[in-house]
Amino acid sequence: MRIRYLILFQFILIIISTSCRSSRNLTSTSASRQALTITEESYINNYRDIAVSEMKRTGIPASITLAQGMIESDCGRSSLAREANNYFGIKCHNDWPGPKVYHHDDRRNECFRKYTRPEDSFYDHSQFLKTGSRYSFLFDYPSTDYKAWAHGLKKAGYATNPDYANMLIRKIEEKDLHYYDNGYVTPALPEVKKPAASQPRTVQNADKALVPASPVNENNIVAARVQRVMENNRLRYIIVRDGDSREKLEEEFQLLRWELPRYNDLGNDFNLTAGQILYLQPKKDKAQEGNDFYNTSEGDTMYLISQRYGIKLKSLYKMNRMEEDSEPAPGSTIWLRKIKPVN
Repeated sequence: MRIRYLILFQFILIIISTSCRSSRNLTSTSASRQALTITEESYINNYRDIAVSEMKRTGIPASITLAQGMIESDCGRSSLAREANNYFGIKCHNDWPGPKVYHHDDRRNECFRKYTRPEDSFYDHSQFLKTGSRYSFLFDYPSTDYKAWAHGLKKAGYATNPDYANMLIRKIEEKDLHYYDNGYVTPALPEVKKPAASQPRTVQNADKALVPASPVNENNIVAARVQRVMENNRLRYIIVRDGDSREKLEEEFQLLRWELPRYNDLGNDFNLTAGQILYLQPKKDKAQEGNDFYNTSEGDTMYLISQRYGIKLKSLYKMNRMEEDSEPAPGSTIWLRKIKPVN
């Protein structure tokens, strides 16, 4: 009798285990299918604000950032993007201290950087180009010269594909991404359900909004919902756009007069700048798990770092045993989650 109960108990455990694995597989399959339904238009709508913000911070054309991400990650549909939030195919290299994943590329089981969220991949892409000596000549080109940047990236060896520069240029011109290099954000691109063979092309009008060259069947168009509020370090934030005013934002997000300056370590009479990050709730005392420290480059300030990682400026100074109002030298290590070790 005891043996019979033991066999029955083991049988129940097997059923439960199989059920759990099936549930996990269904969830994974569902997530993969959802990722595979991402369109080029939704990709652009999701990441254009970040691309423009990074352009204003570093000088890298927003069109180049968007086009590289679209090509390298297949608009976020690649396994590397889905598993590691790596949208630019950046490998580990010797100086990468963060999480890693391994994928077959030029060689088998190559090491690639893994990020907590897609936005971190965009930030690291900027830093990768900005701090890499072989890419330094690119920053002599203006942000509006996407063709020079495209050919420069190929020359510097960013990708091995001999047609890489032309691939970038074609993607930029096909999707009018060069309009983002002027620093403004155009209205959301419509998502097309089923591109018809006879669908009319689009043209750019005087107010920079994409409009059909001729009437389009409304049944083929789905309005894309533009995500204005994003999340970082479990905090809600927005990126300031051209035309925003403090009064407009306070009304739109139902904020009291004191909230924006207090949440963002700003003076009461602060001015808005397009591309600026603004938190809609109090920042944290430390960064999100996985962001342990940050290596600075030219132009980085403690305030910019605190905004990028959603950390209170005072806490950031305290963690790094620095005097308030002091700034880090390029190449410094800024701790984001724990107190700077005593040498």
